[in-house]
Amino acid sequence: MVESRPRVWVSQPLFDDVVARLGEYFEVVSTRDVTEYSPAQIAEALSRADGALVTLNERIGSDQIAGAPRLRAIANVGVGYNNLDIPALARAGIVATNTPEVLTETTADFGFALMMAAARRITEAERWLREGQWRQWSFQAMLGADLHGSTLGILGMGRIGQGIARRASGFDMKVLYHNRSRLPEAVEQETRASYVGFDELLAQADHLVLVLPYSKDNHHVIDARALAKMKSTATLVNIARGGIVDEDALADALASGRLGAAGLDVFEGEPAINPRLLALANVVLTPHIASGSLATRRAMVALAVDNLIAAMGQGPDAGRPPNPVSA
Repeated sequence: MVESRPRVWVSQPLFDDVVARLGEYFEVVSTRDVTEYSPAQIAEALSRADGALVTLNERIGSDQIAGAPRLRAIANVGVGYNNLDIPALARAGIVATNTPEVLTETTADFGFALMMAAARRITEAERWLREGQWRQWSFQAMLGADLHGSTLGILGMGRIGQGIARRASGFDMKVLYHNRSRLPEAVEQETRASYVGFDELLAQADHLVLVLPYSKDNHHVIDARALAKMKSTATLVNIARGGIVDEDALADALASGRLGAAGLDVFEGEPAINPRLLALANVVLTPHIASGSLATRRAMVALAVDNLIAAMGQGPDAGRPPNPVSA
């Protein structure tokens, strides 16, 4: 009698040729269409799985794994993993993994592009042009803020933050950063970045980029109080997680002129967007695509596949997944 192979669930359509490697070791149950699952549907899918390859869309906690006695590993396609209840998974003996590093440079590229678009009012200007408003060239039309020679503030100086800092050197920007802990001197020199306190970062930055991981401790760390400390001409960019910013406080600041502009790739209730943000001209909104180059997204899925194979005791790294986030 042929022994059945472990079963893995792939929650969303990814790249068939990359995901196909799972078939060398497991029975693969793939989702063919982009799907919005209810918590009960996730629980049902996991109840029959030994492993799962999931995206940030799937929120998995104690309720979703309660009826999944066979589940051994969850590979998250993303560097962030706040969609996973890591303590609950650890208590159940389920290994969780993520996909850091492979998206660093692509995300840093996008963060810089979003900062430029917000500061120079690019999307606002395009809408104005498309609406037929441009009838005569004007010396004072769509005046934005310079990046060259300005002060860049980075909140969260991990791999992506350091990537953004390196890009700033080409614009002769002064780079300040705040982090949970100060970086080694060699890294500061390589990125031409100086460590400052949180309040000083807010006060000095002409352009502030958020690149810190989400946690309960930094929920709404950018709130009305923080925004009030920023320059009225400043640009705020968030490529981290939506819950880091109090979106109503941000909308107040943008609408009242207490903040110059914002660029947001992530949102607290995504894919739902705060309607107050949608109504504002001085904010650039993108649908969580900072890592969205073809090469990088393929690399993320490939790493997630490697993680899952190893976490389930198969392949050349059996038992040693490259990127565990829980034991």
